[in-house]
Amino acid sequence: MSTASRDLQREEKDVYEVLRSERFLKMEGLSKEVPFFIYHYPPAWDLNVEQMRSRIRSKLQSDDGIRVLEINLYDLAIKLLKERAIWDRVLKLEPSMDKDEFREVLQGMLDPYDHLAPAIRVELDEQPCEIVFLTGIGEVFPFIRTHTVLENLHSVVVGRPMLAWFPGTYEFTQSAGHQLRALNLSASDSYYRAKDILEQQA
Repeated sequence: MSTASRDLQREEKDVYEVLRSERFLKMEGLSKEVPFFIYHYPPAWDLNVEQMRSRIRSKLQSDDGIRVLEINLYDLAIKLLKERAIWDRVLKLEPSMDKDEFREVLQGMLDPYDHLAPAIRVELDEQPCEIVFLTGIGEVFPFIRTHTVLENLHSVVVGRPMLAWFPGTYEFTQSAGHQLRALNLSASDSYYRAKDILEQQA
C-alpha cells in the first residue's frame, strides 16, 4: 500500500473500531495463531501516529472500559540497563566503540529471551489489561529487532491481543514471504505470525 493512497484519519477510525470489537478482544478467527497484530506506517508519520495512538488508547479506556498496557521498548531498555547499574557504562562505551561492535554489546545486554521478555511478563502481571501496545520500535532499532522480540513474546503475551506500532513496512512477497522492514531501510527480517491490523474486520 503506497503512502499516497493512505489516509491517517480513516485508519485511526478503522483501527479503533477493530480494537474495540468483541471479535478482536476474544481473538476470534486466528486459526490457532498468536494474537499479534501490526500497524505499519511510514516513518515520516511518527509524530502523527504517536498522537493517534494516544487518542485511540484514551478512547478505548474512557469510552469502552478497555484497559491498554503500553510497553515502550526504548523506555524498557533504559530501565533495565539502569536497574543493572550498567547504563552509565553504556554511555561511556558508545563514543569509543565501532558501531557494529557497540551494537553487538548492546544486543547482548538487551537480549529478548534473557531480559526483555521476562521484564514484559512482570509488567503484564503487575498491570492487568485487555490489549497490549508495543511501541518505541523505531527508537531501539537496530539494537533490538522487532521479529526477535515478537518471537520471544509468544509465551508471554497470552490471553489477550497485542498490537505492535511499527515504523516501516510489513509486507508479503512470493519470493521472501512476510518481511518486516524497520524505518524502510534495506535490512529486513522474516516474521510471518503477525497480522496486519488494517486487514482486520471489526
